[in-house]
Amino acid sequence: MNDFDLIPEHGPRWRRTETLARKVDLLVDTIPAENGKPFDYPAVRDAAQAHGFYVSSEQWDLLKAGKEQALSEELLRALAGVFGVSPEYLLEEDGPVSERVEAELILLRSMRRAGVRNFRACQSGQIDAATLRVIARILDELD
Repeated sequence: MNDFDLIPEHGPRWRRTETLARKVDLLVDTIPAENGKPFDYPAVRDAAQAHGFYVSSEQWDLLKAGKEQALSEELLRALAGVFGVSPEYLLEEDGPVSERVEAELILLRSMRRAGVRNFRACQSGQIDAATLRVIARILDELD
């Protein structure tokens, strides 16, 4: 048995992927790529290849648009690895977000409230979730 088995209704069938598209959009908006910049197709392609799966530009475009396509377990594993989330998170409508994504979202909200426009340290992707929460708390106290 694999450490991740697709739920039967989530198997590699042709299906609409709106939930996956929304989750990927959220992750692209909150998690920086290795180079500290937002994920774009080349960054996703390269990171997915590091996890053993090639994502074509057509597949990425269909996925981002929420278009019907075959979703393989390998694709879901690779995307989960790219963004540091569980494969189940990518498919569940209201599944829990990873600690890192939650911390990034809290920090983004705090930065918006405090009027911070740019924060280079967060873009490096090297700050752990606990530190992101501390930074968010400090920003909230400034408000």
